[in-house]
Amino acid sequence: MKRVAILNDYQGVARDYADWSGIDGQVQIHQFREHIADEAALIEALRPFNVIVAMRERTALPRPVIEQLPNLELVVTTGPYNAVIDGEALRQRGVVYCGTGGALHNTAELTWALILACARQVPREDHNIKSGGWMLTVGADLHGSTLGLCGLGRLGGLVANVGQAFGMNIIAWSPNLTAERCAEIGATLVSKDELFANADFVTIHLVLSDRSRGTVGERELRMMKPSAYLINSSRGPLVDEDALARVLAERVIRGAGLDTFGVEPLPADHPFRTLDNLVTTPHLGYVTEGCYRIFFHDIVEDISAWLDGNPIRVVGG
Repeated sequence: MKRVAILNDYQGVARDYADWSGIDGQVQIHQFREHIADEAALIEALRPFNVIVAMRERTALPRPVIEQLPNLELVVTTGPYNAVIDGEALRQRGVVYCGTGGALHNTAELTWALILACARQVPREDHNIKSGGWMLTVGADLHGSTLGLCGLGRLGGLVANVGQAFGMNIIAWSPNLTAERCAEIGATLVSKDELFANADFVTIHLVLSDRSRGTVGERELRMMKPSAYLINSSRGPLVDEDALARVLAERVIRGAGLDTFGVEPLPADHPFRTLDNLVTTPHLGYVTEGCYRIFFHDIVEDISAWLDGNPIRVVGG
């Protein structure tokens, strides 16, 4: 019987969102609810397992880890690829590497949850009411304001569509963005400096790479309006977190909303945990019932097909 490790199942719901009965007699499943940050501890925990299921980029599987897992035969990642899994190391070891389907609308919806929570000071007023108070803040208007999109791919386009419904002006920038793509969406192509200087809400929708890491640094943050907000539901390292913490502490900008961080879970002593002009969520962008049904349905299919000797959704294959 094959042993299956499901990593970072924080809520303990892996078995709730798919029918595992078809493979229950062939596998033993262990759900890891706690994140294992230490590499040596991760290797020790995963050494007995034949199959590893990775939830997006919550746990990295670099070559030094992969090479010390003697029983590993299959890795399944949620989504079509995973930036923190060394696919080449898996292929060299003869380990099958599969992905799943997914969805984009859920991250776009979470982006708007953060925008609205920031603009209308929802967390602060919620805490205020529950503490016995009443009305402390004056909210920011969306209608007539400017939404600046760093990245106008499929996800950025979904966010832009909602911004238009709110009556916002849409501007966009990314290194390879074209005027034709902006015209499709109804956005105005601007330079990076123009975007940060003019937007009331800057949202980030870039793929993390060596080139995009640190796209938003101290320079860009200090170009923003004092009344502006930064929203990041993409990847934490796209933003210089130390610079953002300083800018927020100094009230250079009005606030920020973050769903992603350079280190996850966010360390207990991180300054982001103490800033009252920052709205945070624990990387919830894709964490919805609909997306989990897709993920875990496809995970079961992937494992079943592999057990039958016919792997499907092979990453890069």
